[in-house]
Amino acid sequence: MKPHRRNQLLLVGLLATMSALAVGLALTAFDESMNLFYDPAQIVAGEAPTDRTIRTGGMVLTGSVVRDKASLKVTFGVGDLAGAEYQVEYTGILPDLFREGQGVIATGRLGADGTLIAEQVLAKHDETYMPPEVAKALEKAHADRGGPPMPAATLNSPRVPDAVAREVGNSALDSAEAQL
Repeated sequence: MKPHRRNQLLLVGLLATMSALAVGLALTAFDESMNLFYDPAQIVAGEAPTDRTIRTGGMVLTGSVVRDKASLKVTFGVGDLAGAEYQVEYTGILPDLFREGQGVIATGRLGADGTLIAEQVLAKHDETYMPPEVAKALEKAHADRGGPPMPAATLNSPRVPDAVAREVGNSALDSAEAQL
């Protein structure tokens, strides 16, 4: 084999090896940074992994918020319409919109006892918005209870606030909603 040909083969082999290594490292980094969404029913059923960070959401259960007096630690329950419930433990400052009966998205790891140790808690930002993952999970839970499926689109559709409806009257409300 001629030295020029051998150098070309070595260069091609080196480039192929480096490319494979770069793709492998990129895929590993992507896999580690991806957080999959699990609804409350999946967490209760044990379908969520305990060895990686996950995202989950639902409604904060009424009467479940317990604040530690000596620290920023807060424990609260999260559930869905089907009755699946689990506990979330979070240390930090909660969002201003966080309250019982409010939708939340939490990111963290599941403990051995099924409690989510949250690194981040996000509260739903207004009364009509619902994250797509939560809307689908609630729609599925509603359908599992035997009722007709609740379209996720109606959960996010704009509507006139009740205060405006009382102030303006029903006839104006009908025409305003017709324009939406």
